[in-house]
Amino acid sequence: MAIWLSRSRKIAHFLNPKIAYFLQPEDFSYKIHVNYVNSSSFRTLSGENFRSPHAFLDNSATVSALQRRCRRPESTRAGEQVETRYSDDDYEDENQAMDFPGGRVSFTHEMKFISEAADKRIPCYRVLSDDGYLIAGSRFEQVDKETAVKMYKSMVTLQIMDNIFYEAQRQGRISFYLTSTGEEAINIAAAAALTSDDVILPQYREPGILLWRGFTLQEFANQCFGNNADYGKGKQMPIHYGSNKHNFFTISSPIATQLPQAAGVAYSLKMDKKEACVVAFTGDGGTKQFRSDGVVVKGQAYGIRSIRVDGNDALAVYSTIRAAREMVIHEQKPVLVEALSYRVGHHSTSDDSTKYRPVDEIEHWKTARSPLARFRKWVHKNGWWTDDEESELRGSIRKQLLNAIQVAEKTEKPQLAEMFSDVYDNLPSNLHEQEKSLRETIKRHRQDYPTDVPL
Repeated sequence: MAIWLSRSRKIAHFLNPKIAYFLQPEDFSYKIHVNYVNSSSFRTLSGENFRSPHAFLDNSATVSALQRRCRRPESTRAGEQVETRYSDDDYEDENQAMDFPGGRVSFTHEMKFISEAADKRIPCYRVLSDDGYLIAGSRFEQVDKETAVKMYKSMVTLQIMDNIFYEAQRQGRISFYLTSTGEEAINIAAAAALTSDDVILPQYREPGILLWRGFTLQEFANQCFGNNADYGKGKQMPIHYGSNKHNFFTISSPIATQLPQAAGVAYSLKMDKKEACVVAFTGDGGTKQFRSDGVVVKGQAYGIRSIRVDGNDALAVYSTIRAAREMVIHEQKPVLVEALSYRVGHHSTSDDSTKYRPVDEIEHWKTARSPLARFRKWVHKNGWWTDDEESELRGSIRKQLLNAIQVAEKTEKPQLAEMFSDVYDNLPSNLHEQEKSLRETIKRHRQDYPTDVPL
């Protein structure tokens, strides 16, 4: 089984201004979509019909939540129907039809072309308002105090870690960094909804999943500094984390390479008869942005169940991923989830995003639309979190991170020979020659090479 998670971004002028109910026309939406594909997904891609989803994934339930109907918030786990895009009622001659691969096709005497753009956008599933209140009529997976507090603490930790490592790069202490700022809810809520047996094939903005699974701040620092304690032995750029222990494949920069790999990993789970799934994340380049209503509409094109969710709403993301995983595991069917969010930080330390987007837009999403602020309000309203606990947590995490950086900096770098290890069982002659040439060059120009790398 496999889950494909990906992000996409659209400029405001691509948005439909008529659908301003839950997505303001002026919003710059940063979209993330998740494809859940199980170990039998190869069969479902032929276009078989889907039935029996969870109630809170039903389109009508989502609409009722967004319209704030006067109903008591509910928690639910299962439902009975998936909405179909077309029905026989759309055609006048509904009794005239033919059987065709993929289902029965109705005839109509009217020549009608399908519009290049839908009149209405796919609605967005949401549970919490921007003020942290449950929206009337919302159906969601209940989260207990222990889980909710851990989720919030992890989101705060991820935010502080990003800020400190980003500053460390600016100080020249590490060579590169990029943040997950604005996407904390997707990171942590998705991680909380999955199990430790589920395999992750990330892009490079999912360190929160590793954090949730127990990867320590020291381990993050070791990787960013490429020292001898780094599991990649200094061969990867900073933030390209990986951990066999936590079922987290090492991050690969080339776009979308993890997607076909995820299919292979999923098939291995099927062969081993494991009740687990594979999660693969990808970004803009991997989805190839197109002129339609985001990425969620790709679901039907591939015969995959799909939903759009508010990526800044931790409860909505948690509920959606929990439901999608259950479908993948028990129904053996793929699911596509698009989560609307916004990348608040620059693309990386090599980028200045203010060159292509307004500063006030960034600030708006950083403050008014912050996923941390919204979730904190909800946790606080439940009596599970206080201002004193907030202050204590932030001070403690900052202290731990600064100490981890100091330790990582003092730890010896991997030996030069490690550059050529871990690929071949027996090193081929051309690599022997390269290593010999490198050592000779370093010997002649020692002043040009770092002194902290053992030869």
